[in-house]
Amino acid sequence: MGKVYYISKNVGIGLLVLTTIALATIIALSIAYHKEKSKTRDKPGDGSPHSTTTMDTPSTTAFVQKEPWDYYRLPDTLVPVCYNVTLWPWLKSNADGLFIFTGHSSVVFKCVKETDLIIIHCNKLNLTKVYGHHAHLRGLDDTAVPSIQKSWLVMKTEYLVIQLRSRLIVGASYELYTIFQGELADDLEGFYRSEYIEDGVKKVAAASQMQATYARKTFPCFDEPAMKAVFYVTIIHDRNTVALSNGREIDTKDAVIEGFPVRVTAFERTERMSTYLLAFIVCDFVNIQSTPNSRLLVRIWARRKAIDDRQGDYALNVTGPILQFYERYYNVAYPLSKSDQIALPDFNPGAMENWGLVTYRETALLYDPFLSSTGNKQRVTAIISHELAHMWFGNLVTMKWWNDLWLNEGFASYVEYLGADFAEPTWNIKDQIVLYDVHKVFAVDALASSHPLSRREDEVNDSAQITEMFNTISYSKGAAVLRMLSEFLTEPVFTKGLSSYLNTFAFKNTVYTDLWDHLQQAVENTPDIHIPDTVHSIMNHWTLQMGFPVVTIDTRTGSVTQNHFLLDPDSVVDRPSQFNYTWFVPIKWMKTEVEQEQYWLLHKTDINSEMRVSGEEWLLANINVSGYFRVNYDPSNWERLLSLLDTNHKALSVMNRAQIIDDAFNLARAKIINTTLALKTTKYLSKERDYIPWQTALRNLNFYILMFDRSEVYGSLQAYLKKQIQPLFEHFKTITANWTKIPAEHTDQYNQINAIGMACSMGVQGCRELIKSWYRQWMENPHHNPIHPNLKSTVYCSAIAFGGVEEWDFAWMMFKNATLASEASRLRAAMSCTKIPWLLNRVTVDAGTYPGYRWGTPRKHCQRIVGPHKRQTTTH
Repeated sequence: MGKVYYISKNVGIGLLVLTTIALATIIALSIAYHKEKSKTRDKPGDGSPHSTTTMDTPSTTAFVQKEPWDYYRLPDTLVPVCYNVTLWPWLKSNADGLFIFTGHSSVVFKCVKETDLIIIHCNKLNLTKVYGHHAHLRGLDDTAVPSIQKSWLVMKTEYLVIQLRSRLIVGASYELYTIFQGELADDLEGFYRSEYIEDGVKKVAAASQMQATYARKTFPCFDEPAMKAVFYVTIIHDRNTVALSNGREIDTKDAVIEGFPVRVTAFERTERMSTYLLAFIVCDFVNIQSTPNSRLLVRIWARRKAIDDRQGDYALNVTGPILQFYERYYNVAYPLSKSDQIALPDFNPGAMENWGLVTYRETALLYDPFLSSTGNKQRVTAIISHELAHMWFGNLVTMKWWNDLWLNEGFASYVEYLGADFAEPTWNIKDQIVLYDVHKVFAVDALASSHPLSRREDEVNDSAQITEMFNTISYSKGAAVLRMLSEFLTEPVFTKGLSSYLNTFAFKNTVYTDLWDHLQQAVENTPDIHIPDTVHSIMNHWTLQMGFPVVTIDTRTGSVTQNHFLLDPDSVVDRPSQFNYTWFVPIKWMKTEVEQEQYWLLHKTDINSEMRVSGEEWLLANINVSGYFRVNYDPSNWERLLSLLDTNHKALSVMNRAQIIDDAFNLARAKIINTTLALKTTKYLSKERDYIPWQTALRNLNFYILMFDRSEVYGSLQAYLKKQIQPLFEHFKTITANWTKIPAEHTDQYNQINAIGMACSMGVQGCRELIKSWYRQWMENPHHNPIHPNLKSTVYCSAIAFGGVEEWDFAWMMFKNATLASEASRLRAAMSCTKIPWLLNRVTVDAGTYPGYRWGTPRKHCQRIVGPHKRQTTTH
């Protein structure tokens, strides 16, 4: 038997005090929170405190909607067929000091309902009048064209409106031509200006971000996902730059236009696609490329120095295999002739899945084999996998409207783990969905202010409401629920239905129920699959109501119950549910290491006699956290699970060890179990060496650290955590030969970060000295950094927290000289770890104004828990 670590009597007494105070504090916070909620709920005119209101996003329309152009949704009278767009971005400011782009476009559309109005999106564009109007209209195929009576712009709904003197003919096609000028602003929206510093020189590029409603800032268009069309794109640009768009370049020629020597690049026509997937880039970047097969060109574009430093090599190496994986997974060939991916110094989302030209932040695409960490490498792999998943699910088949965004983003957030696992099979990355999606979204979805995955169309109208859909619920709950669906259907059935769905609706738009239809067909065509109801009925319980259940199993009686889990049990849920907050819950479970037949909890309460246990038997529900719910047990089964962790924790998977910890701490915060029980789940950690349980424990313990770090009980908590973390610290000291090697296993490299970060925070002997010595060596020789990239974030932060002005100034100097985006990001974050107040002010003033970087929110000083960040910012 391995060495067992026990808690001393004094520490135990201290923890009892801690537990009592923690519980009292939680109750006090709950009462205070309830009072604050009551203040906002009991307003004049609300009626009784129990009056029902909904959490629906209010309309921002300040006027009464009377005319077609007063509505945020386009009329259903016209359908675009194709666009011909020419753009000319000017990368030098004009006489007024403005950067602009000019252009002209024509859209061919078909009239499907009789109308005398043309309503098309147009925002922040100066239109050149043609024959006295904002646009010119002509009929195709000898169709008579009505004359334009008048035209005007509507700022509120972002329309160009054209009133005709007579009606368009149903079935006839027309062409609308516009000439325009827009500002190439640095707002990171639409067609925008990206500025960055390279070799001390300020450079300018033109880039784009059309999702969700910014294509209309670039040219007049029918800017809704369902308004798919074919696009012919031409870009006029300086001769010393390259132009990129969704299609391959098919013609490039030099010309002189308006006295300026330029290059004109024309691109192959796109497939039928939505406007939000368009991309236009003009820059002086270079590329590396490969041809995974005879019909596909893969290119990675970046700044020349980044490519010369081989920072694009890794992305190029994994792109081909991930695309091949998805072709097999979807059973649909990649539909385009090329896959460009470009790293932009100035980009708002983490990445964007533009069809054929995916745009990324530099930190999301570039990996330096010498300077980047394992976390950087995983981030690159995961985000590439996420974006390439969209090439089929989202681009080939697209949601009809933004209320179904969750299906688009949730699906990519789920299968990104599958694609990344195929590219890097030794990482066991699929397990990490529990950390980075399931547990993450539990925290949000357990609030009374949450919302369902799917909303009605009329709840999502204007640009602000659409933007609100890009949230943790859409991404992470979508991923968790779709993973659960794949688990209870089995992956072969799931992929069969998915392939049928993609092939049926290729180049079209759908609503989420279309996917359920095809999955149901796959179930009916698979004799061995039995589910208790239709896919529609089961999934409606998970997508049309917010939240999730806590399933309580009493192993003494076999009683199984479900309740809506709320972190604040006193909060009032104002949003009604047609299902009364009950779910169809698929429960995979085991009894004393033997997996049992899957059980479905279809009602609020049930009895399953197979779930009774006795003696030394134990029961665990939600194997590998395959279901989207938390689990509670009777006290005796909790004790048996705690005993199992203490004596043979590897009898449970790493995901279930993490689940026990996370469920217990959150059940305690919800006052369902006592805090002592939650703390007991950490007693075994002195024997734990795996990353996922440790990361889960540290996330939850950090709540207590932050709560008590200035109270009299913090010493007891610190002593306990020091005792728990020290064996892990010593373990990594041994397997790294006194910190001279890197752990061989992927997740061990992450857990080494946890070991050092927490050991230094808790005062483990030798840890702070180790940190200080590494940082001091770097300060003495700035051209040679002895700190391994995996450990840089933790070491930088800790050294600056434990140090003073000298350490901070050195980090500032290295930040200004950094040429790798991820390194600059680490240094920038570390500078906010200082405990010296006036240096914190310099963080926001000095680093925030340094050209070439956009400053994010400073992290709290000396972040104690450092791990790989799967998606630091929104990834579309």
